[in-house]
Amino acid sequence: MRMQLPKKMNEDDKLTNAGTNFVIVHDFPSPGIERAWRDCLRRVECPAHYDSPEFFREPYLMGKSPFAILAVDRGFVSGVLTGLHNGNQVVSGLQSRPQICVDSTTDTGLAVDRLAQGLLAEAGSAKLITIYTWSTLQLHAFETSYFRRKELEGDVVLDLTEGPEALFKQLHASRRKNIRHGIRSGVEVFQAKTLEDAEAFYRVHTGWHQTKRKKIKTVQIPWAAFSQRFYQSGNFVFMLAHYSGRVIAGITLRCFPGGLVEFSNHSSLDEFLYLKPNDLLQWKCIEWAYREGFRRCSFGGAHTFHRRFGGTVVPIVRYRCDRTLLRQYDRHEVTLELMRNGFRKLPRPIQSVVRRLAGRGESML
Repeated sequence: MRMQLPKKMNEDDKLTNAGTNFVIVHDFPSPGIERAWRDCLRRVECPAHYDSPEFFREPYLMGKSPFAILAVDRGFVSGVLTGLHNGNQVVSGLQSRPQICVDSTTDTGLAVDRLAQGLLAEAGSAKLITIYTWSTLQLHAFETSYFRRKELEGDVVLDLTEGPEALFKQLHASRRKNIRHGIRSGVEVFQAKTLEDAEAFYRVHTGWHQTKRKKIKTVQIPWAAFSQRFYQSGNFVFMLAHYSGRVIAGITLRCFPGGLVEFSNHSSLDEFLYLKPNDLLQWKCIEWAYREGFRRCSFGGAHTFHRRFGGTVVPIVRYRCDRTLLRQYDRHEVTLELMRNGFRKLPRPIQSVVRRLAGRGESML
């Protein structure tokens, strides 16, 4: 009589298996996992796009080994963390964009503990593990696993439930003035609906990267990724500023329905800046997000330009585990910070000379 081998457990079975604390996903999930994942996001206060299964449909993830950790509690998903492998590093999010959320109706401490277990299992022998989170979500379980906590500046975040009238009053006086100027000058804002609209936006994007007015630090997005985002209309929206028959500025909004809308790629043409299209474009995006039922809007930074739109600067916290010999990454960061502090204490004329010699511009600040 042949011995019957045990049935191999699939992803859906793992959720209901007694003793399962987490599930690791490396591709768009199976139907059962997807349902449980989305059910969790309905219980999250303000979920973001990169918290969702659509994370795996991002065109830029090709070859970057994406993963998702799902905390499991009695067969339900209670928390989500997404991330990437980058050589000997594992990273979840950016200093302007966390990719972690927890069901607000559950034991958040337990959910975070299980996310930590899953991340350490996924990281394997990685030398550096980094997670970014909003300061409103404490990751104590990571601290007990030798992660070091560092609070960063964070992002300007608007509470869209306050409504456009209240939000407009929060704007800096110069911001309101510029918005009115753009309207009077004939600048119009609309949502891209056709591939031709997306192509016009992409021409602005490439032109912006070629500007001599300032150094653009972000990487130019390939057209293949840009166009794919246009077709992902449930999670990406292109908003364009139009003047005299030409698209002169554009913003990519990254969205999760009913949750968070985030400002992503933003480009404009230098020769039309006198019309203040960026101010008007950002404001029209806020009005659009309110009408569409989003709860929060993140500007993806806290620069003066962002702060003048009102809202609140919400800190982002980095948790990092340096596993290298003598914690080389941590030591290097401390050295750089000491150098920056010393540089800032120099007289301004000397700072200018150092910048010119180093060829690094404002990056030393």
